[in-house]
Amino acid sequence: MKSFEKQDSYQIRCEWGAEGMNYLSPCCDVCIIVDVLSFTTSVDIAVSQGARIYPYRWQDESIRDFAKRIGVDIAGKDHPRQFSLKPSTLTDIPPETELILASPNGATLSTLSKSPITIAGSLRNASAVGAYARKRGKVICVIPAGERWEDGSIRFALEDYLGAGAILNELSGNFSPEAQAAKALFHKHQDQIFHTIYASISGKEKQEKQLDEDVKLATEWNVSNAVPVLRGSCYENVGKG
Repeated sequence: MKSFEKQDSYQIRCEWGAEGMNYLSPCCDVCIIVDVLSFTTSVDIAVSQGARIYPYRWQDESIRDFAKRIGVDIAGKDHPRQFSLKPSTLTDIPPETELILASPNGATLSTLSKSPITIAGSLRNASAVGAYARKRGKVICVIPAGERWEDGSIRFALEDYLGAGAILNELSGNFSPEAQAAKALFHKHQDQIFHTIYASISGKEKQEKQLDEDVKLATEWNVSNAVPVLRGSCYENVGKG
């Protein structure tokens, strides 16, 4: 791996998806994962109410053995309370609930991070996450998760770039051009976040599935003081909630 591929001339870095995680997280003090629609938004909503979220790799059959071993339910259609990856299903999650949440992007990236501190960031908690990260590291990477095309390849996801930009806006230091570009994009759209994301590919996908409420929850900016930090194998809130 060449040093420039790790953006090692810069304190504040940004790169996409699993490859970005593999390149940047081992050499950063703090890694912030951004998957606005919907993993990190769901994590924020859940942990802000005192729940704990176990991320897991998507479509990995070992998840059932993992759930049995730790005694925690898997989110999804078979969950007894119908908790799922949809943020709207988690708005009334009881305190102390433990839940395994698998997703192809944010949850899977969570299992790949090699940083000492890994945080689930979103538009909802951008300020709180940024403040926490500033106090705990000088070299920080923000990883927009992206989405997937039908063939499994990564798709640029505007909502994740805006979410990354919102968090980068809260950081200070020497920014890589990639990080600076995400921050600039957020500045351009910060007054119309919902409408921009709602009109995007991901937004239209949610519209077709009648998930407008999930888009509204995901595009609320700085409404949460939660800071979901990955401790062991689960995200817990270390912020004010």
